[in-house]
Formats: sequence, structure tokens, C-alpha cells
Amino acid sequence: MQYQLNQKLADLVPYDPIQGTYQIRLDANESYISLPGELRRQIGEAVAALPLNRYPDPLSQKVNEAFAAYYGLDPDCITSGNGSDELISIITSCFLESGDTIVTLEHDFSMYAFYSSLYELKVEVCPKRQDLTIDVDRLIAFCKETHAKAVVFSNPCNPTSLGVGRTEIRRLLNALDCLVILDEAYMDFWDQSMLPELSAYDNCIILKTCSKALGLAGIRLGFAVAGKTITRALRAAKSPYNTDMIAQTIGTILLQQPDYLHACTAQITEHAKQLYQGITQLQSKYPNILEQVYNSRTNFVYVRTSYDAQLYQMLLDASIAIRRFRGFLRICTGSSEENAALLEALTQSLQTLSAKEESL
Repeated sequence: MQYQLNQKLADLVPYDPIQGTYQIRLDANESYISLPGELRRQIGEAVAALPLNRYPDPLSQKVNEAFAAYYGLDPDCITSGNGSDELISIITSCFLESGDTIVTLEHDFSMYAFYSSLYELKVEVCPKRQDLTIDVDRLIAFCKETHAKAVVFSNPCNPTSLGVGRTEIRRLLNALDCLVILDEAYMDFWDQSMLPELSAYDNCIILKTCSKALGLAGIRLGFAVAGKTITRALRAAKSPYNTDMIAQTIGTILLQQPDYLHACTAQITEHAKQLYQGITQLQSKYPNILEQVYNSRTNFVYVRTSYDAQLYQMLLDASIAIRRFRGFLRICTGSSEENAALLEALTQSLQTLSAKEESL
């Protein structure tokens, strides 16, 4: 007799990121900045001295304290995880029960709905405005109408690059009794974080990651920040040794370098602005192809285009990887040289497509 997977597993396929080797990778919103030699030496010595035959600290105290010091928070309100994805999984599986309603939004990070469906929650998707911004009044009403037990969204948003300011987030938190999960993975590139005000709300969890501005995508380290009641529950619900010893050590060392991290964030932000300006200039020349370029609050640029498939493939052919969504392209900033190469290849692609259009 052959074992049969249940339906929710039978339909799943493993996550399959872009395949192939490309000279320029602008598809995953990673930092293009490699750690300097001195930091690498410090990390190498610290990792070499670790007692890898022992389990890591189950409460991740040192890295939590370093994260708290960097962002000006209480370490007792922080839970570390094996990336923000693990924390999303813990929250959706443990803070809600099968059949509960969770609200997500259109054009947002796909893993919210993925984990929610996996844990048999009812996922209700709130529409955004036509310009992809969030109508907070509509979201409040939608959560109440659907009797939501939780609402989750990224701010600033991945993939749209747009954000909701603190004033509107305060209104949302004050209007809802349900759990509000704010994914601030890209908030280091904007100045509207709710972290300084989190203690005023007992129904909010803020997620942070080390994969974007902090440049540690390779070690998988994320944090959940919440009031002490929620934090106690998160720490109890997670697996005991979820954040490995190497990740804790590297995260602690890097978070204790605030001047370096602030300089990296400023540089990435400036390069993202330059990329946005460059693509906006191309949009003005080729408005029939690049229909809209969204005003980014992140380290990437989001573009509406009906030529997403063609432009995506043409850039791959130029050994440049970006991210394609149906009707949209998401392009992460790289170094000055990488951005220049992207803009040159994109210009050539637009010229080719425009010439084809004119010949029809």
C-alpha cells in the first residue's frame, strides 16, 4: 500500500529560486556590500572558538541584547529566529487556530498566505488601491467584517516598495483588537518604524531581519519584537535551539558595529535612489513599455510593465537577474557599477522592444 500525502502537502512544490549563474544578481533584495576584512577576521576567530559540540543558547541572550542596543529596545521584548520566515511560521501556527481568519493584502510577501494556508487558517485578502497603496480605513473595516484574528503585511511593502506612515499605523493599531503583525524587513531604509512606540500596544508584533540592510542573508537571523506577554508566548512556542550558535555569534558581532551598519544603510539607500532616478528617466522615454515606476521606500525599485516577460528574459540574456511578477518587475539596487550595467542593458532592451513596436 502506497502512502498518500494529504492534499495540502500533495499540491506543494519546493521553493525554487532563480536557476543559473549570472554576473549580476538584483533579484533577491540582498545587500551588495560584502563584510570588510577586519570584520571577517573577527568573525572567523569567534566562530573558530565556538564549542560546536554543545547546543546554542536557547534564548539567544547575547544577540538579543546586541539587537536591542542597536535599535534602542528592551531585550526582554525580543525573540530571535532562524530568519523572519521561521517567526512567521511560529506566529501563524501558534497564535491562531485552525479555521481562524487571518487578513493579508494584495501585492505582498507570499509567505504570509503560504504559512497561513499550511496551518489551515482562513486567508482573506484585502485589496489595495489601484496605485498599490494601502487604504487603512478599508483595511480596518475589512478586518472587522471578516472577524479576523490577525492581520499581517510588510511595511514598507515587498514587492511594491511603498510604505504606510506611522500616523496611519497608529490608527490601525488603535482601531483593531486582533493581532497586528508588521513586517519591517525594509524599514531600515525609511524613517517610519513603529519600534520606538511598540510598548504602547499589546496587540502588535514587529518582525525584523538581518538579511537586507544588515547584509547577513546567508546566516538566517530574524527577530520578533512585541510586548512581554506575547514575547513570553513566542519564546515558549519556538523550538528550544532555533537560532544556531554561528548565527548568534555573527549577528552579535555585526550588531555591535553601529557606525559601520549605518554607513552601509546610507550607501544602499543612496544607490537605490540613483537606480530609481535612472529607471524613471527611462520610463519618460519609453512610457508605453515602462508604464509606471513606484516611489520606493526600500532598496529596490518596482515597475509596472506589460512587457515583464520580455524584459526579464532580455536581462537574463545579459547575465543580469531581477525578479518578475505578472505585470511587474522588481529590481534591487546593486553597487554603482552593477546599477550602471543594469541601466545600460535595460536601455538596450527598451530600444529593441520599441523598434519592434514601431515596425508593427
